[in-house]
Amino acid sequence: MCEPNDSEPTPSDDDRRSDVDAVTRFRTDHGLERIIDVHTHFMPKSVMDKVWAYFDSAGPLTGVAWPIQYRHDEDVRLDRLRSYGVYAFTSMIYPHKPDMAAWLNQWAVEFAARNPDCLHTSTFCPEPGAAGYVADSLAAGTRVFKSHIQVGDYDPNDPLLDGVWGQIQDAGVPVVIHCGSGPAPGRFTGPDRIESLMARYPRLPLIIAHMGMPEYAPFLDLADRYESVMLDTTMAFTDFIGDMAPSDPADSRRLRDLGDRILFGSDFPNIPYPYVHALDAVARLGLGDDWIRGVCHHNAARVFGL
Repeated sequence: MCEPNDSEPTPSDDDRRSDVDAVTRFRTDHGLERIIDVHTHFMPKSVMDKVWAYFDSAGPLTGVAWPIQYRHDEDVRLDRLRSYGVYAFTSMIYPHKPDMAAWLNQWAVEFAARNPDCLHTSTFCPEPGAAGYVADSLAAGTRVFKSHIQVGDYDPNDPLLDGVWGQIQDAGVPVVIHCGSGPAPGRFTGPDRIESLMARYPRLPLIIAHMGMPEYAPFLDLADRYESVMLDTTMAFTDFIGDMAPSDPADSRRLRDLGDRILFGSDFPNIPYPYVHALDAVARLGLGDDWIRGVCHHNAARVFGL
């Protein structure tokens, strides 16, 4: 296992230039002035180090070798995203145990204050007091929540979350929710529990992370039934995920029809391939430049009022 260092390696100027140039060419080719990335991870260093160590160990929630492409210090990662033309991004934080979410939320307040191009992100898990700190997050101006059913190992319909979902629905603040059973299933992952949640809170603005992989079709069904359900492209359609969670070409028409509710996400920095591949994976679906511009910018700009 790779042990975390006090300072992560800094990329060479040539590597940085090549990486940024590839994204710049993508934007030029598809008429994209800027990008909004709704699924990026910035966390306290102690937490990020543990996340990277977990990926290094090919833990049971991943099960495969997962080399982190952008294992750099925070300021280097921020500079790289901005160099890509990403002008709004998130700090997807999530607790893996109780009594952690409120602390992460306070860190996220400070991170967003230092980086106004970050969409202020908050999180929660089912625990006493969750409704209280979610209320505090909303009062502090959070723009998006992160829910990780797989890592948190919780049922989204846990009664301890009733006050949470109700507040979020009323506020209309989106929740990026990892609820699909990829890359490995959890006790509470899959579309059935989200279907039950939406039946109770039909206006809840959910962004299904990773397109709900591998249960793409059932989550697209949910988006058909509920106008507030959206999906992000994070890791979906990439070569890396292709064998583990292949998409069905028959879903292309549905992706086109739901084009205004699909948002680009990358999982930066925790991806095992260059950033441009996440963009190329979206483009090679062959749904046209207007669709690409909607996914990579316009849809998120509308959702977040940017």
